[in-house]
Order: sequence, then C-alpha cells, then structure tokens
Amino acid sequence: MSKIPVKDISKEPEMVSLYKKREKIYVREIHGLFQKLRSVSLWLLMLGYFGTPWLNLGERQAVLFDLPARQFHIWGMTFWPQDFMLLSWILIICAFGLFTITNLAGRVWCGYTCPQSAWSFIFMWIEERTEGTRNQRIKLDKAPNSIEKIRKKALKHTMWLVVAAWTGITFVGYFAPIRELVPDFFMFDISAWAFFWIGFFTVATYINAGWMREQVCIYMCPYARFQSVMYDSDTLAVSYDPNRGEPRGKRSKNKAKAAEQEALGDCVDCSMCVQVCPTGIDIRDGLQYQCIGCALCIDACDDIMEKLDKPKGLIRYTTENELAGGKIHLMRPRLFGYSAAVFAMMGMLAFTIYDRTPFQLDIERDRGRLYQMTVNDTVQNSYTLKLINMSQEPKSYSLSVEGLDGLNIIGKTDFDLDVNQLKEVSINLEIDPEVTKTKASKTNIEFIISETATGEEITREESRFIAPRS
Repeated sequence: MSKIPVKDISKEPEMVSLYKKREKIYVREIHGLFQKLRSVSLWLLMLGYFGTPWLNLGERQAVLFDLPARQFHIWGMTFWPQDFMLLSWILIICAFGLFTITNLAGRVWCGYTCPQSAWSFIFMWIEERTEGTRNQRIKLDKAPNSIEKIRKKALKHTMWLVVAAWTGITFVGYFAPIRELVPDFFMFDISAWAFFWIGFFTVATYINAGWMREQVCIYMCPYARFQSVMYDSDTLAVSYDPNRGEPRGKRSKNKAKAAEQEALGDCVDCSMCVQVCPTGIDIRDGLQYQCIGCALCIDACDDIMEKLDKPKGLIRYTTENELAGGKIHLMRPRLFGYSAAVFAMMGMLAFTIYDRTPFQLDIERDRGRLYQMTVNDTVQNSYTLKLINMSQEPKSYSLSVEGLDGLNIIGKTDFDLDVNQLKEVSINLEIDPEVTKTKASKTNIEFIISETATGEEITREESRFIAPRS
C-alpha cells in the first residue's frame, strides 16, 4: 500500500525581498556587428539631443518650448496649448509604435535607443577608459586606497559629472534659449528655476547612469514587466540555442578525452556572454525580463565561435518557433494590426498638421448680463474675442458675423497681428429688436475671420445672440 506524500508546512514561510541589493556588474568591452550598430544609434541620439537646441531657423531657436509665452516652436511650426490634442496623438502613436517593434523584435528599443541605456553605455565607456579593462577594474576595487586609485576614481566621477551637467544644461536649453543660457550659467546669472532643473537633471543622470544602471531597467522601468504581453512565439529575441550548445563544457587538447569532447555541444562555457551583459544575466538560462536586447552576448559568442572555427549564431536573434524546429513568421495578425494602427494614426496626424489652421479664435460672451437695451432702442450683446496668429509671418484679418440679418458690429473689425501674437478685443453686436420678434430668444450666430489681403476665410466660430422676444 503506497503512502501519500506529505509536505511539512508548519515552518514559517521564507520571506523574499522584492528588491535585491545591487551587486556591481563589471561589463567587459566587446566589439562586433551589434556593438557597431548601437554605437551608430548612440552617436545619432547624442548628436540629436545635444545639437538640436543650437540650431536656429531665422532669428529663433529651431526647437524651443517657450512656457511663459505658452508657445512651442518645433522646426518652423508653432503650437499652442490649444493644440494639446496633437500631443495626445503623438503619445498614442509612440505607444503603439513600441507595441509594434516589441512584437516584432523584442526589446530592441531598450538596447539601442532608450535614454537610460544610451547614457549608461556612455558612462561605462568612460569607466573603461579611466579605470581599465574588466579585470583591471575588479582588481582596482579590491585594492586598498592609494594615490593611483583615488586619481582614477576622481577622474571617472569628474567626467561623469561633466556629462551629467551638460545633459542638464541641454535639457533646460529646450525651454530657454540655449545661446543665452550657457554663458549666463557660467556667469551665475540664471534664474532660480533654471538652476534647480539643471541641478535636478545633473543629479538624476549621474545617479541613474553612473550608479543605478541596470537597477533602473529591472526595478523602476514598467516596460520590463509588461513586455511579455506583447511577445508571441514568432517574436525575434536574443536567444541561446540549447539544441546546438548543450551539453556545454570546456575543450581540452588531451587526446584521451577526445570521445568526451565529441559528445559536447558548441558552448564551451566560457561565460563571455555573462561578462559582457550590462544587466548581469546569463542568456543561456532562457528569456528573462532583465534582458534589454542589446545583443552584446551575440557579439561575444560569435567572436568565440570564430576562434574555435565553429559556425556563428549559437546566440542569435531568433524566435521560439525556430528554436523548436519551426519557421519564422514575420507577418502575423497581431503584428499586422499594430502596424496598421500606427501607420493609420501617423497618416491622420500628418494630415491634421498639414490641414491645421494657423489661426485661433476664442469667443467669450459677457456672462454678467444677457443683453442690454441702448438709448436708440436697439439690443446689444457684448463679446470678448481672443485672436491668435499662429503663422510665421504678420497677418491682417477682418471680422464679420452671420446668422441674423441686420446685425451690426460695434467696434473694430480689422486687426493686425504679428507673428505668434495674441490679441484680446471687446466688441458689441447690435440689432433692431423688431428683427428678433419672430426669432427665438437665443439665436446661433457665427463669427468669421478672413485674411484681409486675399479675402480667404480662415476660420469661423459659433456663439449665441440673446434678445427679448417681445
């Protein structure tokens, strides 16, 4: 008679911390195809980030978010808070774009273009140049304090702080003219808010890219947690091929062990894939949420395979289906749906910006009184108009009103607006009460703005005219 297996559950459950104390990762420098691709993307990103604020279009910075004036200048176009919906569209497109690229090729965004990864790689490059190779850095940290050790550490942290400070200055340079900000910063003649934000981003960059690094990706970034929702069996991901690599083992020149060597897979258990990983994982353990898809392990493994005269690709971008002996299916319903949604939204956004009216008219009716009777026995309504010229050249506009026959405008009807100028004007609309006797007490009317030079209608906005019925 067999016994039922029993498990002792009387002991207290072991507490597992959700946060593990950071163990410093010593990343080995490696060269290869994917390292070169990331270097190119990194240089392009850095050139774009640090160089864009210094570009001018005419007399103004090409990209400038002028918060006090509530104007956002982006490559010759000016956007206002009224265009906030466009920002929502852009964020939705970015989200769906991330879904699309993740479903296609995993976390390539993290490995090649994420700011956290980009600045971390810059700081690691500085660390490599100031403290030496991976083994030299390990020995340096274990060695007692000395003048040489302090010199190397001080040089590294100084260079980190310089990059972090320039990152903070550049960020603020998107919100204040950078050609004025930089000399004012070194002359200590900037506002308290500018100084605060420069300091904030300096500290944030120094800590995130210099000290926390992979901790940000593992514990702070939500993308690492929900990425698996967008994966499927045909998603390209950095993967180890166990069919080819196992059983792993070191190679020996001992002829007596030749038979044992023949039974081994291609993996020689050199741990190079672990040494080059910026998050410190072993890709041979399978797909892990800590993997940022940087493909450094592919470069390292390919280098070893080449030296052993074996085919490359033991670690490669591949799919779950292919590892199981199937085929790669690039086009599938989910990927097609994501891609179609992204391209459709990009098309609509482009059309909206192209068809965007470079003028904004806001109408506010006087809420203090419904209407007033004048000494001439006419009915008047008061309105406040806010006119914004969002084009890049001065314009002249004319105002007219439709909706009630005999409605007269009391006030100025021609307006000259400079580039990006907002003008607030007050007008009255007047009508003979006999005209409104056959109308409802509230009549819809339309304010029409036309360009004076061409007579072309620019925009029209609806409001109401209120009058007594008898």
